[in-house]
Amino acid sequence: MATLTKKRKVALAKYDAKKVYSVAEAAKVVKEITTTKFDASVDLAIRLGVDPRKANQMVRGTVTLPHGTGKTMRVLALVTPDKEAEARAAGADYVGLDEFIEKIKGGWTDVDVIITMPSVMGKVGALGRILGPRGLMPNPKTGTVTMEIGKAVTDSKGGKIDFKVDKAGIVHAGIGKVSFDTNKLAENANELIQMIIKLKPSSAKGTYVKSATMSSTMSPGVTLDTKLFI
Repeated sequence: MATLTKKRKVALAKYDAKKVYSVAEAAKVVKEITTTKFDASVDLAIRLGVDPRKANQMVRGTVTLPHGTGKTMRVLALVTPDKEAEARAAGADYVGLDEFIEKIKGGWTDVDVIITMPSVMGKVGALGRILGPRGLMPNPKTGTVTMEIGKAVTDSKGGKIDFKVDKAGIVHAGIGKVSFDTNKLAENANELIQMIIKLKPSSAKGTYVKSATMSSTMSPGVTLDTKLFI
């Protein structure tokens, strides 16, 4: 087992791994125990009492974090020529159609979000094997297949994230950076938590939010008090 650095030991002494914390307390602790030289991402992992193999228990949605993610989102708009100006005006980093479809077929996926329109989903659908595993496949449910291209680009640039429960029943999502003010991290976290609660499937039985932790890229997880979520 790797020996802990002195800095890491001091950091870990600042919190109790057995304790549960409020969202605001956890945000403060995560900031204190992160010792990376870079501005680490802060993530939430929320374990839900659902069976993701059942379609009626799939938890998936989008949320706009009030303070953004701290990450510059690179947006590709796959649109017809009549929508290109709208996409560019809204701040899309890449705009076009056939040339980008060919680039993606060649292995290029250097973007964070892809937005498209219903009329070109036939072409985009053929990229599923490449985009699907990377979480880049546009989907009407997350607002990335739409005729409102400008709004979708603006939303993606402004802190809108999409999330879905994984095979283990856990939702993982980034809620900001360690450099964020504690209150901003807490407000972003609460926005995501409330959206997940709102999306509780009617078929889910028993405890819905089983556990939740907040952590940064290199910190241990700080356990949240899920009783405070409701």
